Amino acid sequence: MASHPPGDCCGQGFKHEGEPAGKMITVASKWDGYLATPPMGTEHKEATVLYIPDILGIYNNSKLLADQFAARGYQTLVVDVMNGDPAPANFDSIPGFDLPTWISEGTDGKKPHTKDAIDPIVSAAVAYLRESLGANKVAAVGYCFGAKYLIRHLVSEIDAGFVAHPSFVDEEELAAITKPLSIAAAETDSIFTTERRHKSEDILTRVRVPYQINLFSGVAHGFAVRCDLQQKGQRFAKEQALLQAVAWFDHHLS
Repeated sequence: MASHPPGDCCGQGFKHEGEPAGKMITVASKWDGYLATPPMGTEHKEATVLYIPDILGIYNNSKLLADQFAARGYQTLVVDVMNGDPAPANFDSIPGFDLPTWISEGTDGKKPHTKDAIDPIVSAAVAYLRESLGANKVAAVGYCFGAKYLIRHLVSEIDAGFVAHPSFVDEEELAAITKPLSIAAAETDSIFTTERRHKSEDILTRVRVPYQINLFSGVAHGFAVRCDLQQKGQRFAKEQALLQAVAWFDHHLS
């Protein structure tokens, strides 16, 4: 694989403080979403961002990060690909929680988090942005678990993509992309390891789409969403990853 399956580190991190400025909506009359809207007069008229979150789903960190994209002109939709059943924070310390079972069956066997379950949600969200919000171009960001589903849809539905510390991405999925991809990687990452990162570079070189890989020192898996903002180096890396995505979209969607 281009990255390993999710692990305990995918639920670890810090809750970020702040009051989200967006609003909760319903996508396709079925799935929850969080919509962050740019200040009047600053918005990109025809381009929006789809935010595919990590396994913690729509929570304060993802809302605040969506607000930051909106502050830079991109109307941003965080879609609930977890279908109301996010993994709990710090699940590695919760007795009885088993991540592979959660992926294959969901909580109490009710809501699986597999390709068959998530792909339709991503497609519906893209359609919502284009048809209901009038977006001519749709960029997407994918964090950790969400990166897999950005990659899977970076063929025809999504116009440009950015992923940070990706997990669960198959080599064949990465090799199938046809649109520009930017990647933010952590120096310490047991999922998107140095070996997997170099393998991804090899694949992207062969695919011959525009790509970018930035490696951030002093941070670990999850830094772009769940880092300790009190640590100067971690905060810098998170902020730079955001700017990396924005610059990528400014270039490829203009």
